[in-house]
Amino acid sequence: MNDAGKVTLYYAPRSRSTGTLTLLEEMGVPYDLKVLNLRAGDQRQPAFLSINPMGKVPTLVHQGQVVTEQVAIYIYLSDLFPDAKLSVPAGDPLRGSFLRWMTFYAACMEPACTDKSMKRETPPRSQSGYGDYDTVIGAVKAQLEKGPYFLGDRMTAADILWGTALSWLTLWDLVPKLPAIVSYAERITTRPIVARVRERDAALAAEHEKAVAAKSAAQ
Repeated sequence: MNDAGKVTLYYAPRSRSTGTLTLLEEMGVPYDLKVLNLRAGDQRQPAFLSINPMGKVPTLVHQGQVVTEQVAIYIYLSDLFPDAKLSVPAGDPLRGSFLRWMTFYAACMEPACTDKSMKRETPPRSQSGYGDYDTVIGAVKAQLEKGPYFLGDRMTAADILWGTALSWLTLWDLVPKLPAIVSYAERITTRPIVARVRERDAALAAEHEKAVAAKSAAQ
């Protein structure tokens, strides 16, 4: 592993930061974990807002610099630790595809699924950055039918991002349970490290719920 040193991840269970923690564990790199209790409002406290004024997790700090936004963090980490082989370096023919599918998640998948969840009418295509929901799902389905991972036979950080997300999105019926999508999500989420992080995540979430309940009962 290189000499990039430790990164610090601000994390909360049952949030998008679970995927980032999974990525760090998959890469086997050193990190410090700062756990926030979202139920208790830790993300709105001045100490955290001074780091990320948006009050969101995941938030990464490395060598004094703050990196926010889930996809940026995945790209940053996978590039920072190339020995983990979960990035695609500049000059590799697949670099463009790697960046495409990483950013497609934030630019197209999340807004499309948010609109579906909120039962909002899709705006005209000329005003919609992601086009329309069915086209987004069709693009993802077509890509996953080409191979076991987003880049074919090559697993990358994109698969940690998409695999963990699709497992939840299909569970919430925000993405159809198409064979290619379901089998892909299972392929990623049944990895031993993913399962261990989920168990840890659930345990922390339970602790946070108890802490909030105890505080409420004491008031």
